[in-house]
Amino acid sequence: MLMSRSKPDPSANGGAGGTERKVNKAGKKKQKSFPKLMDFIEGRDYTGAVTLLEFQKSLNRSAPDQDLWLAYAYFHLTDYAKALKIYEDLLAVDAEKYNNVYVNIAACQFFLGNFAKAEEAGKKAPDSPLKFRTLFHIAGKTSEEATKEYHQRLRDVVEDQLSLAAIHYLRGHHQEAIDIYKKLLLQKARDYWALHVYVALCYYKLDYYDVAAQVLSQYLSVYPDSATAINLKACTFCRLYNGKAGEAELRVLDEQASSSFKYAQDLVKHNLVVFRGGEGALQVLPPLIDIIPEARLNLVIYHLKNDNYQQAYDLIKDVEAGTPSEYVLKGVANAALGQEIGSRELSRTAQQYFQLVGGSASECDTIPGRQCMASCFFLMNQFPDVLVYLTSVKTYIYTDDSFNFNFGQAKAQLGQYKEAEEYLMAIQAERIKSDYVYTSWLARCHIMNQKPSMAWDLYMKMDTSQESFSLLTLIATDCYRTGQFYYSAKAFDVLDRIDGTSEYWEGKRGACIGVFQMIIAQRESRDTLKEVIRMLRQTNNQQVEYIVRIMIRWAKANVVPLDDAE
Repeated sequence: MLMSRSKPDPSANGGAGGTERKVNKAGKKKQKSFPKLMDFIEGRDYTGAVTLLEFQKSLNRSAPDQDLWLAYAYFHLTDYAKALKIYEDLLAVDAEKYNNVYVNIAACQFFLGNFAKAEEAGKKAPDSPLKFRTLFHIAGKTSEEATKEYHQRLRDVVEDQLSLAAIHYLRGHHQEAIDIYKKLLLQKARDYWALHVYVALCYYKLDYYDVAAQVLSQYLSVYPDSATAINLKACTFCRLYNGKAGEAELRVLDEQASSSFKYAQDLVKHNLVVFRGGEGALQVLPPLIDIIPEARLNLVIYHLKNDNYQQAYDLIKDVEAGTPSEYVLKGVANAALGQEIGSRELSRTAQQYFQLVGGSASECDTIPGRQCMASCFFLMNQFPDVLVYLTSVKTYIYTDDSFNFNFGQAKAQLGQYKEAEEYLMAIQAERIKSDYVYTSWLARCHIMNQKPSMAWDLYMKMDTSQESFSLLTLIATDCYRTGQFYYSAKAFDVLDRIDGTSEYWEGKRGACIGVFQMIIAQRESRDTLKEVIRMLRQTNNQQVEYIVRIMIRWAKANVVPLDDAE
């Protein structure tokens, strides 16, 4: 029988009932009301729903489908393990009665990353459109053949088309997903406002950040407290402006994440790290690797930016790449570590990843796609092709330090030293400027552009190390080849004093004689002769005095003061 849903009159309890009533200022009676489960569910306050349901269980107040609602709330709080436990307990009690929860178990296992177990549970569920949609999503992670099979079962209804759009999105086919969402918007615009978020997310992935922001604003005008939408808006503002703009938008979500949006707390922490340029990455991101997929990728990026190539490689090496960004990160990690340890195998692997992305139909005309092809050709030492691809995107990223570094190197490799010097000098990042590769290429450009003094200044700023020794060798040999003998002599002089081998002495001797010849030809200042003689006399070799006597004799004949050099 149906029980009455009308509340009893407190006054029926005699005088005691009066203590249960409150009278407001208008003199009207106001009763206390106990929160209802559906109030929490409809308000998306799943924490409140869990609290209420657990409280009712503790009082043994059994309600219809109480455990199913509890699992539902845990699922929406992304606590899939607790939801899964409830569903499995229900099956243990009455497998026949609750056989419909197999599809729920499949969903929990899917989000826990247990795709084989998800598929096993999904197949046990009674046939239904929901079952086939769930298996379609699972197949998207496990089997291309199965994906095609379940694709054929999809119907031209909203739920199935949304599943198809989701698979397109996960595979990076963002335009195909947009086409489906827009078609549904035309049909169900008033009923499915969340489609605006999906469309905005696709445009975000396509780098159309202004369009994404515009579409997103329509949803936020109706649901201003949506955690997903606020987060996407923050990410969009970060791309359009800077990390501070994104962080400002995220503050709204941060306030909500502490209460009704508990599930968003991890997302807020993760994105704040990104917006702040990696600040706190080592503290925040590692625990989130199995919670937020992007956490692993952003931790890889952090390690790459901080030259921790081995750590970056270890994090990404076992990841089964499924998106262009994952292939790119695997390529960068392999290339960086390969160059650091001299592994040609890792470099070849990186080359393959870059070529896979850059040659794909979906990425070949994008900026990242062309950068990938440039990187591929860079590793193959095909620098004319590198310049073709980098030139095609120069207009869009000419202020990027990494772009200028690669463009400058490619230009220098082809002997275009003037332009190479301009791009290398435009770099602002200290991380790059402190790299010996950068220093050595800039020094070579200075020398080839007849600015040896600037190359020498680069050496003088370096601490004594193997790298400074290598730079000295570069200056000595490049200046010698280009006839800039004074700075060649200075470099060979230091090398000769560090390691007095015959090779350095011969280089020093030749450079000093070259300076003397240029003085005679009036292409070098006579004042340098004194320093040349001083450098020669710092070498203990029987040829020194013979060369010095000739120089001194010429100096006397041409009235060139040598002071104590004589």
